[in-house]
Amino acid sequence: MDRAHPMVRLDGGYRVGSWRVVEPLAEGSWSSVYLVEQVAAEPGPGTSEPRRAALKVVPTGTLTPRQVANLAAMVGREVAAHRRLTHPHLIRMLDVVVLDDPAEPVLDGATGLVLELAAGSAAQALAEAGGSGVPDAARLITEVCAGLAYLHGEGWVHGDLKPANILLMPDGSARLADFGLSAELTGTHAYLPPGGTSDYLPPERWAEGLQAKGVAVRQTADVWALGVTACQLLTGRMPFAGVSARARSAAAAAYTEGRAQLTLPESLTPWWREFITDCLAPDHESRSRHTADRLLDRLRAGDGGQPRRGSQRRVMIAAAVALVVTAGLAAPILNSYGADAPAPELTASAGHERWFRTDADIPPQYYDLIVQAGTKCPDNPVVTPLLIAAMLKAESNFDPDLSDPARDEYGIARWTPSVLQYYMPPGQRRTPPVPPFPPEMSIPPVGDYLCRYAGALESLPGDPRVNLAAAYRTSATTVRNAGGVPPGRPHLDAYVVRLRQALRDYSPPGMPVPGAS
Repeated sequence: MDRAHPMVRLDGGYRVGSWRVVEPLAEGSWSSVYLVEQVAAEPGPGTSEPRRAALKVVPTGTLTPRQVANLAAMVGREVAAHRRLTHPHLIRMLDVVVLDDPAEPVLDGATGLVLELAAGSAAQALAEAGGSGVPDAARLITEVCAGLAYLHGEGWVHGDLKPANILLMPDGSARLADFGLSAELTGTHAYLPPGGTSDYLPPERWAEGLQAKGVAVRQTADVWALGVTACQLLTGRMPFAGVSARARSAAAAAYTEGRAQLTLPESLTPWWREFITDCLAPDHESRSRHTADRLLDRLRAGDGGQPRRGSQRRVMIAAAVALVVTAGLAAPILNSYGADAPAPELTASAGHERWFRTDADIPPQYYDLIVQAGTKCPDNPVVTPLLIAAMLKAESNFDPDLSDPARDEYGIARWTPSVLQYYMPPGQRRTPPVPPFPPEMSIPPVGDYLCRYAGALESLPGDPRVNLAAAYRTSATTVRNAGGVPPGRPHLDAYVVRLRQALRDYSPPGMPVPGAS
């Protein structure tokens, strides 16, 4: 596609709601993506740069009725997914806007999705690797599987999992994107329009007939796509040989029909060979034993699949590729910058530096979970991402595998199962959860707990952050009755010392202390 003629042409400076277009990022068959900045955004501490994001524009306005219906359905699925699904490894939607421009029929009525700004995609990382696997492939696969397990647990099918729809954020973390082909299960199936990327579709998908609701799709189709993607990220190669997508699809069909063996790249370790083989089990029934949550458990515990704990390595795309967001493009992503065009400047730490010091020892893979937990009651100045980070440091030194049976405390936030039970999603509160507690289960409920008790302790003397953390370590009643941190408890005293030190170490310059005069 000619870069000068995107599907939806927006010039620099064009206003879309509270956002202003800076320049194009990428384009596909039915959408265009632009770098935008918030017009009236408040600058964060230490910076005067406005908030930046990616605007995906779909021309749902002046098209044929059939095109409008198809695109409206796609946008509806994507918006519904973004509004109902929240996870650190799913890309976040910041805003939805409709272009109001009667003077430009192509633009009038178009829908814009404002999404988090990514540093690149796994597809770009593969291209940069030049036929080899990408750095930190095991970690990226684990993070993608974590997002997929959450999505499946909520009763959804992604429908288009592939490297182009895996975004790499400025901190190196991976996030699933493009929910235009995602759908919620109706019984055992979801129903999607025909289509998809053939290299990532299981052969049984082609046998499903088109019904009034669409093509029936099961979650095991995502597991197949995960296996193909994992093979690519680890080796740079597809699991099925062929010079074209059609040839590779034929090879996949021969394998699933028993006419050929699965021949994976020799560079794979035995552990990864078994993992990918299970993802690529030849039929739905055999593949259904390998659910995304079980695969995630294997990735976290297995020899060869465990990501490096506490690694601060960032997987960044070269500056020439720069900020390209896949975010729902139907066709493979194209580099939207010409050979001589300058790339836009990367924003540092995705804004995390406004909450805590990003040059401290807080593991970057937990940044988003910490911010999620610390912003659950934004009207309360005591509950902040800084406090969450300091508490995790004091509780476990960020050890996600902490196990202390003597105290009945587990995970990075030292939850007691019978307490964590009441901060689980409503459908999971009947019985205490069973350890281990992964970070995505452990960290967000800390914010729920603090928000619940912050108001009851706000009148106590002393640092309200320390009082609230002490309540988490003991109980709100204990702290309230003691008029602050209960004295004469050596373990609690040591905890408070660690907490105060972490608060000092992690506080950005100039950040006010809640309750200070």
